[in-house]
Amino acid sequence: MAIALEIISPEKLLLARDVDMVVIPGTEGDIGVLPGHSELITGLRGGLVDIYEKGQVTDRFFVSGGFAEITESRCAVLADEIIRQADLDPAKAADSLTKATEAYNAVDPHNADAYREASDQLISAQAMVDSVVPHKV
Repeated sequence: MAIALEIISPEKLLLARDVDMVVIPGTEGDIGVLPGHSELITGLRGGLVDIYEKGQVTDRFFVSGGFAEITESRCAVLADEIIRQADLDPAKAADSLTKATEAYNAVDPHNADAYREASDQLISAQAMVDSVVPHKV
């Protein structure tokens, strides 16, 4: 039995296929989605979406945030930004982390909305750096 997976960016449908399992970076922790999963809508934090087929990870995508809608037979990942893990640029990831750290350090902690946004961006930027696959020399 498989689960229908859709990965959607603001620009287009990136992936639509049946998979054995998908693990998504939920805001409260990673969520493994198998056929028969309880219905759920959850926010996503920055991190990797792992796609499993025949017991192995076959694809990995970095998402910066968004949300996922899960039913017993389908998982739709609607991402703010999504990049195939192999396409992550280490220099861009490091630059994003530097900028997010600077923005976080500059925000007024008494401005709850600005603080939450800066915190989310910092978490996402750190997750991108952590997700970069080292290039072999």
